[in-house]
Amino acid sequence: MSQALANVNGEIQPLEDVRISVLDRGFLFGDAVYEVIRVYGGKPFLIDEHLRRLSQSMESIRLEGADMRDIIARINGTINAGEFQEAIVYIQITRGSAPRKHAFPENYQPFQLIWVQPFQDAYADARQNGASVVTTPDIRWHRCDIKSTNLLGNVLGAQVAAEAGCMEAIFYREDGTLTEGSHTNLFGVRDGAIVTAPRSNAILPGITRELISRLAEQAAIPMIEDYLRRDELSTLSELFVSGTTSEVMPVVRIDDQTIGDGKPGPVTRRLQEAYAKAVQEFL
Repeated sequence: MSQALANVNGEIQPLEDVRISVLDRGFLFGDAVYEVIRVYGGKPFLIDEHLRRLSQSMESIRLEGADMRDIIARINGTINAGEFQEAIVYIQITRGSAPRKHAFPENYQPFQLIWVQPFQDAYADARQNGASVVTTPDIRWHRCDIKSTNLLGNVLGAQVAAEAGCMEAIFYREDGTLTEGSHTNLFGVRDGAIVTAPRSNAILPGITRELISRLAEQAAIPMIEDYLRRDELSTLSELFVSGTTSEVMPVVRIDDQTIGDGKPGPVTRRLQEAYAKAVQEFL
């Protein structure tokens, strides 16, 4: 298995050898955006969609100076250098290093970090048998649609899940509506239709979420954009989450409540099969 390789502003080196200035604004302020891309068979999956979202995140925080064509070349060059087959690509772009001051520095040079590491699938069992999740208050900022490195709320939510022995934490707002997971999007199934939160600043526009929407349409499975609620979970026959690494992961228990019959349901299984087929067609 290849070691993790990094590409720092165009230079390939072992990830463990990368050094970053303590004055980097990503380190000091979280003034940075990022993406994670899954590599199947040596090829980055849905790379155009991921880089489009990266561009949108950069635009949202007025971060300039990165060329997506150059980033694609660096990604592919790093994958090939390590002969990676099943892997994860991490991309982070910061507003660079400057004397510590909150306002944007003038004439900054963005810091561009890419690394590729072998993928170790921590979700295989949960995808087959279903996961348990826990709910926690959504304390994150109001621009969750930006894939920013400001992830403290997500970190605290994920820790709640870890301490509860669960795979994921699902955020809820004061009115009881569920938004998404700490690193996944959330879906329910009611009366044969998929229900998922509307696209807004309250959730990340997941790339896997977009793929699931297309797969559902192809399979003639209705999809409704509406918020799920904590007090209406008993009306759901299925629940699942999605993400770049978790793919389509069924949820069979949330807090102390069993979903459906406690097993992954037929709609989730159809989407898992459709996802696997989409990957095979991509390869």
